[in-house]
Amino acid sequence: MDVNEAIRKEAAIRRYSERTIETYQNCVNRFFKSCDKEAREVTKKDIREFLENLSEKSAGATIHVYLNAIKFFFEDVLRRNMRIDIRYSRRPKKLPQVLSKEEVKRLIYSIQNHKHKLMISMMYSAGLRVSELINLKAKDLNFKEKYGYVRGGKGNKDRIFIISEKIERALMSICLGKNKDDYVFITNRNDKYNVASLQQIIKKAARNARIDKRVSCHTLRHSFATHLIENGYSLNEVQALLGHKSPETSMIYVHIASPKMINAKSPLDRL
Repeated sequence: MDVNEAIRKEAAIRRYSERTIETYQNCVNRFFKSCDKEAREVTKKDIREFLENLSEKSAGATIHVYLNAIKFFFEDVLRRNMRIDIRYSRRPKKLPQVLSKEEVKRLIYSIQNHKHKLMISMMYSAGLRVSELINLKAKDLNFKEKYGYVRGGKGNKDRIFIISEKIERALMSICLGKNKDDYVFITNRNDKYNVASLQQIIKKAARNARIDKRVSCHTLRHSFATHLIENGYSLNEVQALLGHKSPETSMIYVHIASPKMINAKSPLDRL
């Protein structure tokens, strides 16, 4: 059996994204390399032992991906009942890196190139993933209603995002003359940007702004969510804007913001 082809065929029926398909293929291949058995010979014990060994050196989120991939292969591709009960924590060992509002401002203003500045501003202002930014098309922006669409985001889900008033005019200007299927941001060679080039822009900006933290494109998304919580928005609102399936995923930003939010005085202090 061609494991990769079997996964691709079933995943395509379910309209999984290309990234998810490749991830599932890699996870299942790694399992079979470790297990060294034919698919029909694999037992629940084999899967449990593999995941338990993996959990000793991997985070809970990683175990969750492997578990989903293996279950998908055996239950959905091979139609076998492989209900696996394994305990692991999905909470990350470390809280994600977040910039303060002042650091975000310094980062953005340190960028001299106007188009690059707009791209970084938009990633922060809308909480976009870098892949979502570079795949954004002119038809995805609704300036009249001041929101945009992420089409086929992580998990192949669509969602809306807010367009900041501060960058609205610059966005409208860059979209002038574009066809609806044209990318919003293209290089000087008329090519689509890639993830690596955006990461380099961010790293250079962080150095110029003298920010002593590890900063990546995703840091802006973490900062966007944390600052929304600090500004009084609800967990449900943040979850919707980030496109998270579960509120538990968004809860981490409450943990980050909490120390800055506790300004209330205990009623005991007023007795």
